[in-house]
Amino acid sequence: MPDMLVNLLKLPKEGALLDTLRTDGIEIRRAVSPDRHRILPRIAELMGPSAASECEACFARVPVSLFIATQGAQILGFAAYNATAPDFFGPTSVAQACRGKGIGKALLIRALRALREEGYVYAVIGGVGPAAFYAAAVGATLIADSDPGIYEDFLGRLESISPQT
Repeated sequence: MPDMLVNLLKLPKEGALLDTLRTDGIEIRRAVSPDRHRILPRIAELMGPSAASECEACFARVPVSLFIATQGAQILGFAAYNATAPDFFGPTSVAQACRGKGIGKALLIRALRALREEGYVYAVIGGVGPAAFYAAAVGATLIADSDPGIYEDFLGRLESISPQT
């Protein structure tokens, strides 16, 4: 999957979207270290162990570089940045039953805004799936020749060429 580039100087405002989510009891907030043991297993449920491993790195940063969407004590989605590489957005996911409500867009904008607040002007969305979503939500554009990018399966490739012991 290719990477995409986002101009962080042209991010849309998310205030109205956040207000709409709040009326449904949904909050977007930065994760905090004491919640790590609750958040990482949920990320593994939503996206798998590799995504949880990436997000674990977010808890080593101050501030934590992970945002979560919650409704009460339930974690509906997440968005990470600076997890696998500096100036990279992702991984991110929203529970299937909660998609289409604007949660993913709100998480995306909040995480990209955090990158801008840290001084970045452009950000990379690594290994995108829904390119049309990112283009519509934040004006992201595909980066030519960026596939496989940083998410190339180095270990799997090495296993396939290494002698079996």
